[in-house]
Formats: sequence, C-alpha cells, structure tokens
Amino acid sequence: MPAADEQQLIVQAKDGNHTAFRHLVERYMRHAYNIAYSFVGNHDDAQDVAQETFVRIHRSLSSFRGDAEFSTWMYRIIMNVSLNRLHEQKRRPQGEMVTSDAVKPLTDSQAGDPVGFDLQDHVEQAIHKLPALQRAVVILRHIDGLSTKEVSEILRCSEGTVKTHLHRGLKKMRTMLDFLKDE
Repeated sequence: MPAADEQQLIVQAKDGNHTAFRHLVERYMRHAYNIAYSFVGNHDDAQDVAQETFVRIHRSLSSFRGDAEFSTWMYRIIMNVSLNRLHEQKRRPQGEMVTSDAVKPLTDSQAGDPVGFDLQDHVEQAIHKLPALQRAVVILRHIDGLSTKEVSEILRCSEGTVKTHLHRGLKKMRTMLDFLKDE
C-alpha cells in the first residue's frame, strides 16, 4: 500500500471510519502477530498481544500525530504489550506458567529438513533467553530487518544503545548456540 493510501486510511480511521480502521488492521495484523510471537513464544499469547495492540491503537489513534511512521508507532505498542505479557508470566505461580508451543508450524523450507527445524528451534530458544531489551533489538534488527535508526525510534533510545544491546545479545546467543558447531 502506498504511503499516501495509508495516510488516507489513518485520517479516515481517526475520523471514525470503521472500514478504514479495519483495512489498517488487515494490513498489519499478521505482522503484529509475528512480532508478538517473537517475544512471547506461543500462539495464544501472540494472538492476545496482537489483538490488544489493535485495541490500544483504536483507543489512541486520535493522539497519533504522524511524527513517526504508523508502523513505527505500532511496533512501540506491540513491544509494550509484549513486555507487559512477559512480566505477567514471570509473576504467575510456577504451575500457571505459559510455555512455548510444543508444535510450531513449519515453513516450506523446513518441511523436509528436520535438522533445519531443530536449528530454528535452538535459535528461537536462545532469543527467548535474552534479556528483554536485547531480545527486542535482535528481533527488530535481524528478524524483522529494520535499520538501527528505525529500532532506535521504536525503542526510544540512541542508535549507540541499540548497537550495544545488539552486540551483547548476539554475543550471548553465540555462546548459547556454540554447542551446534560440534553437530
């Protein structure tokens, strides 16, 4: 969707046009889910986070000034909702802890490659063991392919801070995944 069309949808949605808002949701829901899943690690929580994100967007759309891209603003909200979900999980008694899905959907490239799936599973586990900010930076920079500047805007920190957390996060992941060299 061209930027002008997106801007028009945003203006219409701000004016109360439910169809325009629905188009924004349809455009970004899958992406919101994927980002949320990267953080929370299971299907149900990722769906809840994505839905809560759009509830929050709907409630605060009138305050969206357009200083940043809509997608950047949405990323911030997803990050906040995801981090809140993770904090809630930590506060739950151990018996109520939500764990990652046991069965994850396979991509076409993994369907005939159990080793590739195993590798992806190890990488996902390593990402989920990172501290929240390092995890956010690794996901946004390397999985979602955003620039350092875009990540710094989303997280509201300097590019230097992003680079530091990226370096530390990747270093920790290399250490966690070092055993794969031998396999």
